[in-house]
Amino acid sequence: MTEAKTHRFEAEVSQVLHLVINSLYSNKEIFLRELISNASDALDKLRFRAVTSPELIEGEDADLRVRIEIDAEAGTLTLSDNGVGMTEEELVENLGTVAHSGTQAFLSKLAEAKKESSGDDPQLIGQFGVGFYSAFLVADRVTVTTRSAGSRDAFRWMSDGKETFIIEGARRLEQGTDVTLHLKDDQKEYLEEYRIRGLVQRYSDYIHAPVELRVEKKDDEGGSQGWAYERLNQGTALWRKNAHDVSDDQYAEFYKHLTHDWQPPLVHQHFKIEGTQEFSGLLFIPQKPPADLFMPDAQHGVRLYVKRVFIMDDCDEVLPKWLRFVRGVVDSEDLPLNVSREILQDSRVSRTIRNQVVKQALTMIGKLEKSDDYATFWSAYGAVLKEGLHFEPEHKEKLLKLVRYESTKVEGLTSLSDYVERMPEEQDAIYYALGAARDILEHGPHLEALRERGFEVLLMTDPIDQWSVGSLNEYQNKKLVSAMDADLTVPNASEAEDSGSEEKIAELLNRFSDILREHVSEVRISKRLTSSPTCLVMPQGGLPPYLERLMRLQNEQLPAQKRILEVNPNHPLIASLSKLYQQDPKDEALTNWVELVYDQALLAEGSPIESPAVFAERMTRLMTEAAQRHVNT
Repeated sequence: MTEAKTHRFEAEVSQVLHLVINSLYSNKEIFLRELISNASDALDKLRFRAVTSPELIEGEDADLRVRIEIDAEAGTLTLSDNGVGMTEEELVENLGTVAHSGTQAFLSKLAEAKKESSGDDPQLIGQFGVGFYSAFLVADRVTVTTRSAGSRDAFRWMSDGKETFIIEGARRLEQGTDVTLHLKDDQKEYLEEYRIRGLVQRYSDYIHAPVELRVEKKDDEGGSQGWAYERLNQGTALWRKNAHDVSDDQYAEFYKHLTHDWQPPLVHQHFKIEGTQEFSGLLFIPQKPPADLFMPDAQHGVRLYVKRVFIMDDCDEVLPKWLRFVRGVVDSEDLPLNVSREILQDSRVSRTIRNQVVKQALTMIGKLEKSDDYATFWSAYGAVLKEGLHFEPEHKEKLLKLVRYESTKVEGLTSLSDYVERMPEEQDAIYYALGAARDILEHGPHLEALRERGFEVLLMTDPIDQWSVGSLNEYQNKKLVSAMDADLTVPNASEAEDSGSEEKIAELLNRFSDILREHVSEVRISKRLTSSPTCLVMPQGGLPPYLERLMRLQNEQLPAQKRILEVNPNHPLIASLSKLYQQDPKDEALTNWVELVYDQALLAEGSPIESPAVFAERMTRLMTEAAQRHVNT
C-alpha cells in the first residue's frame, strides 16, 4: 500500500474557502448539488471512455449510479459513484490545486478528439474546480477514496481544508469515488433522510444516472428488514423527450410535480432549440395566479438547469418580470456560469436563451388566445403581460395582438384589431380612457362628445395602462388618443348653440379661477361636454387621478397635481351661475356654488373630495335656499 504523503495546497485554501463560504454560495445546502454534479461528471467521463474501451464498464460497473449513505452515529455523509475515478496524480492535480478543473482539462482533450471523430459529447457540468470545496461549508473534515477506471490501485485523500492534505494508499472494491463528509456539529441536519430527499429532488431530480439513498426497510410492525438503496431522483427529463412522445396526462403530472399545484395548467409549450446554442424547455401557465403576483419581492419564474442540474429559481436573465406568471424549466447545454453556478454571466448565450424563452412564451399565449380559456388567462395575468409594452417595447408587435380591453361598445373584452374593424369611416383615432373602474369611466363626463358621435372608447382600468399605452403611438396607422387629455378634439362635434355663450361667461370663468386657484391650474370652456356642467382633465404629461392617489400612498412627498377644470357654457347650471355673477360677483352664495360644482366634478370621475362634511353642509345649505326660493315663487 502506498505510504501516506502530506502535501501543501497549491493555492491559499483558507482564502479560497472564505470566498466560497461568504461569496460564491448563498446557502450551504448547495454542497450536495455540487458533489452530485461531480459524481455525474465522473459517470459521463466513464461512458465516453468506454466507447473506445468497453472493458471499463463491466459487471457491477455496468450499472452506473450515485449513492448516498448516512451514518448518524459517526456523523458522516458519504456520496459514492462508480465512475471514472482518479489516479494519485489526478488527486493531487484536481483536489490539491484550488480552482483547477479536471473537467475543463477533459473538455480540452475532448475538443482535440472531436477533430478526428464525430459523436455525442458527454454531458459535463463542472468548469471551475471549486464545487468540491463547497463540502467544507458543512464539514470540518473531508475524505475522498478513489480508484481509477482500469486500475487496481486506490487512494485516499484527507484534509481539514486549511493548509495541507494527505494522500495514502487505500482499498476500494470497484472503480469510482467515495466522498465522506465529517459534518460540523451545527450541520447535523444533513444526517436526516427527509433533508437529503428534499435536496436531491430540488437540485438533482433530473440527473440522468440514478441517485440512491441507503435506507432501512421496516416491516408493518416497525421491525428492521435490512438495508437497501432507494432511488430519489426521477432521472428522466420530460423536456428532453420528443413532444410527440409525451401525453397530456404526463405534462399535467410533471406540472403538478414541479409547482405543487393541484390544478392542471391552462396551456403548455414544449420546445427544443438547436444551432449555435442548444437548449430545451417546458413552459406552463397556471390556472390561478399566486397571491403575491404583484408584490415587489415575489419570487416567480422558470427553473434553470444546465445539463439536468438545477441552478436557480426565478431567473430574470431567462424570464423577464412581465412573464413572471409562467412556470417551467429551461435546460441549457452550453450556458456559461460563474463559479457558484448561482448567477448567470452576462453573455451572448444567456441573451439568446432569454429571447427564445420570451418567443416561446408568447407563442404559448398565442395558442391560448384561440381557446375559450383566454378570458380566464387575461383576467388573471393580463395586467402583468401589459407590463411588457412598457419595459420591452421590442415585443410590441406580438403583444398588441394579445392585449385585451373593456369597451363602451361591447360586453367583456375586445382586441385592438376588433376595435379598428368596428370604427366608422369618419373616425381617425383609437380613443381610450384611464380610470379605476369601468362603471366610473363609462358614465363619466369625459366621454360625452365621443358617445354623441358614436365613437367607441377603450376603458383601461389597470395601473400599468398609464405606462403601457404611453409607449404606443399608433396601431394599424390609427393614433391612440386619451379621452381624458386636455387637448382632446372630437371630429365634427356639436358646436355651442349660442355662439356668444362663451363671451357671456368669460368673466364667470375668471371668478371660477379665483375661487379654485388652490385646486386647479386653469378654468376653460369645454368642447367635450354635452350634458354635464363641468369635468376635470389632465394637463400634458399628467397622471390619472386614481393613479396619482396610489402613488401618493407610496410617496407622501409627491406634490399634488393641479388639473384643468372644463366648463360647459350651455348647461343650465352654468347659465344660472352666470346670472348670479352678473347680480353680485362677490356673492358668498356664488362661492359656495363654485366649490360645490368642483366637488361634483371630483365625484363624477370617482375621486374623493377633500372634506365630505363640508361638502354635505354646503350642499344642504344651497338646497335649502333653492327650495325656499321655489316655495316663495
